[in-house]
Amino acid sequence: MRRRRCYWNTTSLAGGGWSGARGASPATRPTCILSAQCRFLNSLGTIFSFISKDVVTKLQIMDQLRSGPQQEHYSSLQAMVAYEVGNQLVDLERRSRHPDSGCRTVLRLHRALRWLQLFLEGVRTSPEDARTSVLCTDSYNASLATYHPWIIRRAVTVAFCALPTRKVFLESMNVGSSEQAVEMLNEALPFIEHVYNISQKLYAEHALLDLP
Repeated sequence: MRRRRCYWNTTSLAGGGWSGARGASPATRPTCILSAQCRFLNSLGTIFSFISKDVVTKLQIMDQLRSGPQQEHYSSLQAMVAYEVGNQLVDLERRSRHPDSGCRTVLRLHRALRWLQLFLEGVRTSPEDARTSVLCTDSYNASLATYHPWIIRRAVTVAFCALPTRKVFLESMNVGSSEQAVEMLNEALPFIEHVYNISQKLYAEHALLDLP
């Protein structure tokens, strides 16, 4: 039987820049990691499609901004924030004139990255008999659930009940045994945490963490 390709690895995480070009500063890597995240979620099946589809939509918005007439201002996360905040292109109090601003779009991706970080960390450190449905629900409740209406929260938590055991989940990552998958997470999670912390700090400095 042909094995599915594993899309989550430290090579894809180490790629830099908005577009994933290698060698760029780690501070400019959020969409590269989220692109890898999306491919990884898709490889696990339909349970995570509600998140991966939203990530794809947000990444498409960022691709349009990076190839648009103001593309020079979207070469990095820092440049984007400086440009949009400085030119009042961000809806700070209510969603109105700039619903698809880069700052708002990346914030949604940033929150999804936090969920993934918490979930994979839970999988990495939990005992062998841990239930991934519980780990995933706890991670969701500590991150994305805050921003979703009740009906979505309910549907999502019900879907998580279909997740396999921790061992089966780790093996579905297609990097070898469950032990090898844990080793891969040991390498990958520091990249995720580093990028998350950079984005978190930048957004906090500009009071952008609660954009509508």
